Amino acid sequence: MAPVVAVVGPTASGKSDVGVAIARLLSARAGTPGEVVNADALQFYRGMDVGTAKITVAERRGVPHHLLDVLDVTQTAEVATFQGWAHDAFDDVTRRGGVPVLVGGSGLYVRAALDDLRFPGKDAEVRARWEAELDRLGPPALHAVLVERDPAAAAAILPSNGRRIVRALEVGEITGAPFAASLPEQTYRRPTVQVGLAVPREELVARIDARVDRMWAAGLVEEVRALETQGLREGRTAGRALGYAQVLDALDGRTTLEEARELTARLTRRFARKQDAWFRRDPRVHWLSAPDGTDPEDLARRALDLLPVASPA
Repeated sequence: MAPVVAVVGPTASGKSDVGVAIARLLSARAGTPGEVVNADALQFYRGMDVGTAKITVAERRGVPHHLLDVLDVTQTAEVATFQGWAHDAFDDVTRRGGVPVLVGGSGLYVRAALDDLRFPGKDAEVRARWEAELDRLGPPALHAVLVERDPAAAAAILPSNGRRIVRALEVGEITGAPFAASLPEQTYRRPTVQVGLAVPREELVARIDARVDRMWAAGLVEEVRALETQGLREGRTAGRALGYAQVLDALDGRTTLEEARELTARLTRRFARKQDAWFRRDPRVHWLSAPDGTDPEDLARRALDLLPVASPA
């Protein structure tokens, strides 16, 4: 079975550029074309480009990318559905003699794509009850409930992510066990090399702040206004995404745009810490030092040195 190369790590660590470099180097070095499979849950959404730092066509440098722009903002991203998409994409790439390069920082989505992972069932009545509590209390207050019931799950979920809070509470009620207990041992479905990009904390904070500034300068507010007309506010995933939710609050007059920008940066820094902690718990991740100024192609070479099939003849 053909291998998968996965590039993981926190937001703003440079995963997209390294994924492209790996795919291109596979073609040049091993004669096997690489194709990128997206595992960033928010980059599934059409029109959510600026606020997700979605890789542009030019930045893809001719490398095929899968699972970008596959949902409307009114649709809900579901990890179990993504799992099927990712497996189909892997099979499609390998049937054509290629190597899938999974790129993303959404930890559970990465595990769903790579591991032999089966998700606990759903209970519509339990889900509806917790969703009603979410509407009544709001995400931060419901997150406090999760902290009491399942501290480990609460530590991995942002207090603003109402959908994931509801799911963790639902699973806990259905199974009677913590959410993490529903995840099996880490077992790859196919040969995989997982590399993580390690950026010094101070540098990562600076990158995140600079990225948020670029998003505002590049027209995030205008993007949110345009997506409003397409139902962004009704989207349970898209409408609550970092940056988008804060701009919507500013447009409603609850904050200023400058406050929204500052809050987006602060929440993104917090999210990056959670991402890093998630991937650090996986002993299979090979961490590559990626401080400012590191050439993505150098990181790609170091990644492929871990992949015997991609080594020079």
